[in-house]
Amino acid sequence: MVDPVQRTRPKVVIAGAGFGGLQVARGLAASPVDITLVDRHNYHCFQPLLYQVATAVLSPADIAWPVRHILSRQDNVTMLMAQVEGVDRAARTLLTDQGAIPYDFLVLATGATHSYFGHDDWAPFAPGLKDIEDATQLRREILVAFERAEATQDEATRRKLLTFVIIGGGPTGVELAGAVAEVARHSLTPDFKHIDPRTARILLIEAGERLLPVFPPKLSAYTHRRLEAMGVEVFTGRPVVACSGDHVELAGGERIISSTKIWAAGVRASAAGQWLGAETDRAGRCRVDADLTVAGAAEIFVVGDTAALPPELGPVPGIAPAAKQMGDHVAAVIAARVGGRPAPARFRYRHAGDLATIGRNAAVVKLGKLELTGFLGWAFWGVVHVYFLVGARNRFAVAMNWLWNYLTRQRAARLITGKPSNPGIPRGPSEA
Repeated sequence: MVDPVQRTRPKVVIAGAGFGGLQVARGLAASPVDITLVDRHNYHCFQPLLYQVATAVLSPADIAWPVRHILSRQDNVTMLMAQVEGVDRAARTLLTDQGAIPYDFLVLATGATHSYFGHDDWAPFAPGLKDIEDATQLRREILVAFERAEATQDEATRRKLLTFVIIGGGPTGVELAGAVAEVARHSLTPDFKHIDPRTARILLIEAGERLLPVFPPKLSAYTHRRLEAMGVEVFTGRPVVACSGDHVELAGGERIISSTKIWAAGVRASAAGQWLGAETDRAGRCRVDADLTVAGAAEIFVVGDTAALPPELGPVPGIAPAAKQMGDHVAAVIAARVGGRPAPARFRYRHAGDLATIGRNAAVVKLGKLELTGFLGWAFWGVVHVYFLVGARNRFAVAMNWLWNYLTRQRAARLITGKPSNPGIPRGPSEA
């Protein structure tokens, strides 16, 4: 029998178990509310390290944790694995493929997906990196390209297979380019008899004038030099104008023949704005008021990559610390309303700094006036990322994997599972 007191407790429904959604749930642990956390996956993923799964440094279990386990000691949370399909504002229900869920407070923390800037037809040829499935697919395509190159007798096919194009010069693109270069130049070199993996071409394409545009120009220039020293060909000011299974074409007509392309050039918000019928910005993010509520709906909050804040609050980057700060704010607002206390009116983002790793012994860090590069930047980047992982087991596993990789240059997670889905990679006889 359900306690009648429980029926009167406000229902908080959170869509999305990313950094923002989890932070809201945790922030309401001591509040007299009943929380339903909805996500299409049963895990929370530490997205900043997805590229290391894609390049065989880490296994998926090293950077992802079951949501039920994370919140197992929080009695007021129920986890539901479901796909969000919409919001019925009039009925105050979240619509999912498992049915409608009533809410008193709704938090949309549904993140972002890849943006191909109007060229969604490029997606099958240049997959992006947003979740575990993306990472394991990319790992498969990268490793299969080397396997196919070992097997083929045709030199043109081999060159195409050993050409890797990363599109987008932000942190994800830079980290992927450096990691793929290390795989080709070091990790795979002793393992192949008919090809030399060091002959692989790794190209990083950036439409803007410099890499890492959120960093100071000096750090961008350092990143450019270090990548070139690692054997990466860097193209800036050269947007991609065409992409197919076997090539990309740059502005100016240059065509690059390649079987493996990776998209790291942009993101667009989830469909939260459409579900709500709310105003959105050019990236599809839902415009919110200063307290992160949707205009005309004080019971609906939007956080993380899905939210577009008012201009007076300043730009808020789509990074984990920003999503967590939004989650803290929303939890504080809901807790205050439920407790009959004045709620904080404005969200204030506190930017701690920017970090990006380039490769072995190389990273860039910007913390206020402090700038770090080289080994110091790389070590700082590593410490920060281990610290923000969830759970002692994962911190230990990632640290040990990194130590092993540093000492041996070997990648511990080089398993090829499933079948390649990249139409640019020719299939072997057993897959035809």
